This record gives sequence, structure tokens and C-alpha cells, in this order.
Amino acid sequence: MIKLRSIELIEINLPLVHFFETSFGRTYERRIILVRVEDSDGAEGWGEVTCGESPGYSDEWTDSAWITIEKILAPMVVGREFASAAYVWSGMVWARGHRMAKSGIETACWDLEAKKVGVPLWRHLGGVNQEIECGVSIGIQDSVEQLLDKIRVELDAGYKRIKIKISPRWDYDVIKAVRQEFGDIRLMGDANSAYTLADIDKLRSLDEFDLMMLEQPLGYDDIVDHAKLQREIKTPICLDEPIKSPDDARKAIELRSGKIINLKNGRVGGHTQSKLVEQTARENGIPVWCGGMLESGIGRAHNIAISTLAGFTLPGDISASKRYWHEDIIEPAVEASPNGTITAPEAPGIGFEVCLERIQTVAVRSTSVSL
Repeated sequence: MIKLRSIELIEINLPLVHFFETSFGRTYERRIILVRVEDSDGAEGWGEVTCGESPGYSDEWTDSAWITIEKILAPMVVGREFASAAYVWSGMVWARGHRMAKSGIETACWDLEAKKVGVPLWRHLGGVNQEIECGVSIGIQDSVEQLLDKIRVELDAGYKRIKIKISPRWDYDVIKAVRQEFGDIRLMGDANSAYTLADIDKLRSLDEFDLMMLEQPLGYDDIVDHAKLQREIKTPICLDEPIKSPDDARKAIELRSGKIINLKNGRVGGHTQSKLVEQTARENGIPVWCGGMLESGIGRAHNIAISTLAGFTLPGDISASKRYWHEDIIEPAVEASPNGTITAPEAPGIGFEVCLERIQTVAVRSTSVSL
């Protein structure tokens, strides 16, 4: 039983080690909302709101999520009793959308519950693979040479898969250069909706590079045109943004809109919904992997936990803290093995200690909703 006594929001500003560029633009610093929940017994749990600083990837963004949680979502769940963390999502369904904001609260409740029962979160979620394979996501660079240098560093570190961001100005020639330099590495391209069906010939030309997948080439909310495109190209399409629920996954699978799903905790609303999407995909033979949103260590810890479920059969965007942050807000920092894997921790909850002193040094505002 969970009865929330308070929900605290803390915004932190974390500068990236290196800028990260997609078709949406460049990010130099992350504004991240941390969520700390406390129950009537004094137990606490931590979550993270993974939306960006502006409504580019999603219609949610830092400031909208803050006010949505403070004014709407937190008052809906504080003071209520839930049979378990799995039911917290249902306590917020009256509010349509806002899945990333909901996820911040919901995942924090899963952390709290796992700590109370004394088990690691990944086991509490039903995970079966304690060691997960890691991939890296590399943004658009200032030059092809710079991109090749970054890929070389990540391959030397042992990562199992390289994802590069692409756009109409940064695609065929770039991928060709990568293949010429590194041969048959596990390589994929992520377009973040930068193309349309008018670009079928260009996208078909990428078939020659034997990519693992082409992620979200068309509209962010589309599954119909993706089905048309998948029929025209050999490269498997991976769906990202349009899969916000188990029902979205079912419909996309029925339409054959793609052959792979990128499952992001925040985008679907937290662990309960992620488990349902994973189940839907697994039962239909569709592999899933965990996408990243430049999370701090708290969000990264939740990604590690959910990635241990059976359906996560491809390397995700889960990599070492040092790739993004000079100093993370958890201890120990997330580290990848020389073989490009991460082992889910055995400590209760997310398995990492939250560094309150570090958070205080990078916090810019906070608020609390309590009984």
C-alpha cells in the first residue's frame, strides 16, 4: 500500500560534456525536473521528468511539465492510497496526455515501493536480464571527421551499437563514410521525423548500408505513412514518437508501420505503461530497446531497470554517465564494462544513492505539494 504524503519538484541545470545536436537543434545544457515522493511511513523515491527544454521532440517541455505536476497531477495523487505503484498511473488518467510529467511521479513511486520491500527495482519490475547491452547515440557534428573520431572513441570503449542522428543535409554521404571507415559495425540512423514520403528514393538509397534500423524518418505522430515507407525499403523502420501507449503499439504492429519499437519510459508514462508496451511488442515478435533523453543518473537508473525485461533484445541508448556529465547526481556513476554492457545493481530501488549535496549545487528552483 502506498499513501503519498508529499511530492517535491526540483529543477536542476546540468551542462553537457559536449553539445548534442538532432534535427531539432543543439542542446548544450539540460534543464531537468527531479521528482521526490514521500509516503506516510517516511519512505522516499526518486523519479525524473525526461522532456526537453522546448516542445521539439514532444509537446511537453520543462516549464509545462513543472506547472502540470504542481497544479494538476500532484494534487490528484497526494493523500490517496494505492494498492501498489502499478496503480499510481490510474490515479492520473483523468488528465489527458502529459505522459512525461506523469512518468516522473509514477517511476518515483516504483522506486519508493522497491525500497520498502527491499528489492532492486529491476527485479520488482519483473526483469530477467541483469546485464544489458549498451549502445550510444551521437548527434550531428560539425564535420564528418569529427563524427568519425567520436565513433572511434565509443567503439574503443566497447559499445555494442552506434546510433547517429541524420537529416536531409546529413545522411547518405555521412553513413557511407562511416561504413568505409568502420566496416560492418552495428549501425543505425535516427531521423527524428526529418523526412516525408517525397524522400522515398533517398531513404531507399540507405538500404545499401545494411543499417540495423532507420528510426522515425517520417512524422512524429504518424504510423500510416511509415507503413507505406516500410513496404518500399528493406531497412527496418523503428518507431519512436508515435508509440505513446500499448494501444498505439498494437495499432502500429497491425498496420506493419515498422519492425522495431524504441520504448522510452517518459514517452509512454512510466514503468506500468512500459511493461504493457513491452508485452504487446514481445507477444507480436517485435523487438524493443530503451531510448534515451539525455537523462541524469536518476532517469538513467530507471532506464537500466526497465531494460532488463525480456522484450528488450537490442542495445539501448544507455551508456556511462561520463559521456554526458562532468559529475552526475548519483553515486556510483553509471559505468559500462569494456564489453559494452551495464549490470543492473542489486541495491534496493534504483540501486544508486542520490547525491543531495550535488543536487543542491545545480538546483535552480523547487516546490512541494503535501498533505
